[in-house]
Amino acid sequence: MMVLESIISAMIQVMLFSVIPFIWWFFSARKEQTFLRWLGLKKPVIENKRNYFVLLLFIIVLFHVPLYSITYFYLDSSILASNRFTGIGISGLIPAFFYAIVQTGLSEELFFRGFLLKRFMHKFGFQIGNIVQSLLFGILHGLMMFSFIPFGVVVLVVLATAFVGYLMGWVNERKSNGSILTSWGIHGFANLFASLTAMFNMF
Repeated sequence: MMVLESIISAMIQVMLFSVIPFIWWFFSARKEQTFLRWLGLKKPVIENKRNYFVLLLFIIVLFHVPLYSITYFYLDSSILASNRFTGIGISGLIPAFFYAIVQTGLSEELFFRGFLLKRFMHKFGFQIGNIVQSLLFGILHGLMMFSFIPFGVVVLVVLATAFVGYLMGWVNERKSNGSILTSWGIHGFANLFASLTAMFNMF
């Protein structure tokens, strides 16, 4: 039952996060390229694979250190989305996979790095576009916790998440030829790791 619910939730969230991008694409770019390619869902073009993977590892570490520090020192882990997997062990593996990789990882990357960043870049250039999308990414995560934690901690969540969002936008556009597969992999891995730690009560 939990597996089916996770699959359905994941599909619904991806569709919801794709509605505005799809409408925008339909009326502005459907004659130029397919919807998924327009969003950057394409194979990344990598010049130096060794440096690329070192960079990915570095970003993954940066993804975890500030966010896990905030979680450890300031947040009650029961308010985190991954809390649904707490203590359930291996039976939560498939639901956690769909939650981490599809429901949050794919849907958020399609919308923030695939849709918003590329539209803002087109209008304002890369630096401003990336800053704006990353701030919106951070604000979304801060708003989700606004009712549960002090305002100062909300600001920390916004800044830490925005910093990660900026790095993922940068690595997509500067090192992956505009492919969001890179940030999807980083985002999905980070969320899956959080879910696994909850599943096996690792922290």
